[in-house]
Amino acid sequence: MNYDRYYTCDVVNGEGLRVTLFVTGCAHACPGCYNTSCWNRLTGQPFTPEIRDRLLDLCEGHHGLSLSGGDPLLPANRDAIADLCRRFKQRYPDKDIWMWTGYLHEEVRHLALLRDVDVLIDGRYEQDKPTSQPWRGSDNQRLIRLAPQAVTPHPA
Repeated sequence: MNYDRYYTCDVVNGEGLRVTLFVTGCAHACPGCYNTSCWNRLTGQPFTPEIRDRLLDLCEGHHGLSLSGGDPLLPANRDAIADLCRRFKQRYPDKDIWMWTGYLHEEVRHLALLRDVDVLIDGRYEQDKPTSQPWRGSDNQRLIRLAPQAVTPHPA
């Protein structure tokens, strides 16, 4: 996976003070997208373990982590995103992860990595559907607060 940039002090992409990662790679190519520089998954810089660990360290004094792009749920990005989300939740169980994707929740809800995501903003950007809703680019997009996954205890 590659990334375009990250913000270390973001108050726009989710509630509270956040670290926000913009990955590259998006298959949706929505007309009017403000982030066309993130469409090609081969652009940007490699998302290395060092970058991952730096982002996790930066989250220490923040409310949470936000994942945008591009599309974090592009199939080529899913393994690295799953790893990042898992490590974040292990380190910061009381902080949240927000994720933006062009896929509908119904298309991706089967993905195990969503167990670590607290808020999903789903749906393609549609420039002819402006919105005044916070954290969405167009009125068709939904903000979905995902229910915490029930943890089944392992038998002793």
